[in-house]
Amino acid sequence: MRSIALEDVIELNPKYVKWHSGAETKRLLGMMSDLHLEKVAAALRSGRRIVGCIYKRMRLDEHGERVQRAEVRFDGISGCLRTPVGGSSRQIVIEIEANKINTRLLSPREAARLMGLPDSYILPERYNDAYHLSGDGVAVPVVRFLSHHLLEPLLKSSKNERREAA
Repeated sequence: MRSIALEDVIELNPKYVKWHSGAETKRLLGMMSDLHLEKVAAALRSGRRIVGCIYKRMRLDEHGERVQRAEVRFDGISGCLRTPVGGSSRQIVIEIEANKINTRLLSPREAARLMGLPDSYILPERYNDAYHLSGDGVAVPVVRFLSHHLLEPLLKSSKNERREAA
């Protein structure tokens, strides 16, 4: 069960990242298919602040050629946090408010929050080091859930079986 939304972890003034220029945001929008551009248009029409994420993916175009696309989601959920190694791309935050579209990279603190780390957790000073800490990891709440509902019952059952066999 989800207890927070993407918007809850977004920093208003992130330490490591700056908002993209209008030209960079326009470039990202230009990488979107009509389906994803309509999602952006619907968010603009809503008239309220909406936060989402953009992911860059390789997709086949109408000619069967691989092209890089930008895909957006506004469902309050972050996708998989990947480190920018081996062709993976970092998540981009998109914020729509007052008829304006802003984009920027996800900050390391936001990534850490998404992974369940508290704000008191000290992140490395360099952006890449801090981002790599969270990317490609397993979220703390997931580990906690698996431990409580799977691993601990298995260990308890195993201990009971050994006692009964002795």
